[in-house]
Amino acid sequence: MHSLVFLCARRLVSHRPSARRALDLLPAELYPVLFQAAFLDRRTLALQDLVATWPFPILSFQQLLGHHDQQHSSHHPSLGGRPNKLCIQAVIMAVVAHLRQALEEPCHGTSKRQCRLRVLDMTGVQDLDTDCGPNRMSLWSSTVVLAKACIEVSKHKNECQKHGSKRQKGSSGASATPQPFSMEIRADLFVNGTSFGVLRDALQTATGPLRLRCRDFHTEELSITGIVSLLESLDPVGVRRVDLRFNNLGPSGLCAVLPHITRFTKLLSLNLSYSNVDVRRLTPRTDTGLRQLAAQLGRFPCLKELNFSSSRLSGNLRQLLGDLQAPLESLELAFCYLLPGDLAFLCQSIHAPALRRLDLSGHNFTESLLQSLCQLLEEISASLLHLDLMECHLTDAQLADLLPVLCRCSRLRCLGLFGNPLSTSGLKTLVRKTVVLPDLHLVVYPYPVDCYSQEPSRLAPAFDHLSEDTVDKDRFAAVSAELAQMLASSGRADAVWTTSLCCHEKRGGPGRTHPPPGSAAILLSVWG
Repeated sequence: MHSLVFLCARRLVSHRPSARRALDLLPAELYPVLFQAAFLDRRTLALQDLVATWPFPILSFQQLLGHHDQQHSSHHPSLGGRPNKLCIQAVIMAVVAHLRQALEEPCHGTSKRQCRLRVLDMTGVQDLDTDCGPNRMSLWSSTVVLAKACIEVSKHKNECQKHGSKRQKGSSGASATPQPFSMEIRADLFVNGTSFGVLRDALQTATGPLRLRCRDFHTEELSITGIVSLLESLDPVGVRRVDLRFNNLGPSGLCAVLPHITRFTKLLSLNLSYSNVDVRRLTPRTDTGLRQLAAQLGRFPCLKELNFSSSRLSGNLRQLLGDLQAPLESLELAFCYLLPGDLAFLCQSIHAPALRRLDLSGHNFTESLLQSLCQLLEEISASLLHLDLMECHLTDAQLADLLPVLCRCSRLRCLGLFGNPLSTSGLKTLVRKTVVLPDLHLVVYPYPVDCYSQEPSRLAPAFDHLSEDTVDKDRFAAVSAELAQMLASSGRADAVWTTSLCCHEKRGGPGRTHPPPGSAAILLSVWG
């Protein structure tokens, strides 16, 4: 249920003339709740008015709206979803309009309350998925919009300077035009070949009135030269994540790119998945490249997350991770064709006591590799929160061998087992054994093999070729209901057991800004 303050704010922003008149009279502390109400009801013009007179130096989307997957707050329970695209565009347009006016008339002001905004923080609100629906803005789209905004303001500044210099030549006694302040936009950026040019141009306007600062940098399908040019243009302050997936760089390409990432001294996360690293093709030259790659990884003092998924690293994990300065908290090695010796290295490494997330999906856990996995889970059981073992050919028998050590991972929150040939009986055993894990709130389990309408003759090898279309929906619905009943009977009805592969990560959100006492009365009096 919404608070009275929030309901009053919604009523006020619904009538723009009243809201515009009220902005000079309202306490600054009410701006956050007005912003939230305008966002909820998609009052884009009201959002532009609020930004134009924003009374604080920072406007943070996450602080005002909360993280997209955070539980809804009691203050405004409908604000937990992704921000609407039109609302995001309205805020950016308001920033551009304000800077354009400041460039044209630095001392001009039509409102008693002047805009104090210096930092617009848009990190953490856009979808990385480029196909996210007509009402939501993807990270790629927001990157393009922000880049174009920076370029537009920079061009307008140049035009104003040209006109200003002409005016100064015509009147020698005139004083120089005061320089307007600059504004900073903090954002996560996603670039590919289509958007490369506009982002490169925007980052090269680093001294312009509107400056783009990156927190998380994502790039796909770019050349080495293109990646390096963008990395060199980023302000190293504040960059915490670099994602270079799907760039097909190979060891030599990674060695060419990573030195430019070492500028980011606070880097926490590095994603190098699908980088075309394959130890089967090692030559004396590429073997040297692998050693150089390991040395480069050792130059990140704060690195906590590393993703090498879909790289063939068989037997080379010790060499690759041996130079890391600090223990990793997240290690993703899906489809890396690891050997028992690789898992043995992890058991003995500095990473074992610190690992909170481990992804070993795509490995065929035969007897020797399964034994090494059990030993590794034993070592990391005290810290492990998230474990992915999807498409690992795990049968009921292998799961039974794994469950004793798995249940010793007392802090485990998320478990991914999708794509394994488990039966209904195996899933029931999984439920019965794991209900002792108090924090296990999410399990992504496979469709039971006995729920397929076409049962393969050789289960494990043929299982990869089965699809959801061959699932007997009635049979699976009965199994799903039975699993839910087992969870409820064990007092774990709160746990989510699903076959959905959508990303489920429990994240904490920033604190909310609450209005001062008496806010509802102020808003009511303004409206009345």
